[in-house]
Amino acid sequence: MKNYLTILFALLLAVPVFAQDNMTVPLIEVEGFSERKIAPDEATFQINLEEKAMKVTDAVKVLNKKTQLLADALKKAKIKDYKLIADNYAVDVNRIYRTGVSRDSGYVARQSLRVVTSSKNEDLEKIVEAIQGAGDMSYNLNFQISEATQKSLEDALLTEALKNAESRAQLIAQTLGIRTIKVHRVSLESQPVTYAYSKMEMMRTSTDSAPAPPLLNPDEQSIQKRVYVKYTY
Repeated sequence: MKNYLTILFALLLAVPVFAQDNMTVPLIEVEGFSERKIAPDEATFQINLEEKAMKVTDAVKVLNKKTQLLADALKKAKIKDYKLIADNYAVDVNRIYRTGVSRDSGYVARQSLRVVTSSKNEDLEKIVEAIQGAGDMSYNLNFQISEATQKSLEDALLTEALKNAESRAQLIAQTLGIRTIKVHRVSLESQPVTYAYSKMEMMRTSTDSAPAPPLLNPDEQSIQKRVYVKYTY
């Protein structure tokens, strides 16, 4: 108990120390920023399945059958690169509300599926055909920058953001006639921030004989990194 009180007392003393540090130490506080605009390299089809039945086993059986039909259709399409990911599996009581009264009517099984691919155009259309051919399924298509690409740019973005912060601090120091500055504290975001533009073009190529299928041309996305640096002088 004595040790606990000692640690608690030390923590309480640390708060005013940090506050006093910011008040007594002369600081130049700046934000460093970096940005890269690149084309998305990954497409994700989000599919939400739902099946109702009076028995749990029947609902689950139909749901599993739909998932297997999609897996078989994707395999048959011979797509170059894709992953079929199943998650958020749940079975709940199918509760119906009418005029303020609820009653249970069997069960509802739900399953989320994701088809993730780095392929484009023709393979994307094959995935669409596979989803449509697998049964009554709706989907959302999203384009994003893959996690691997974001990680590969992490060091470059951080370096650029730190240099940007240093450049801003040096400009402030020179303008105010401060000769030398040095880093006092650095804070940074845990990972790059990705911003997607809403625009997505549908391109269609054609020949003299017949029009070709539409080609998806997603707009560029922006990866940003911010750091916060305090300089003292």
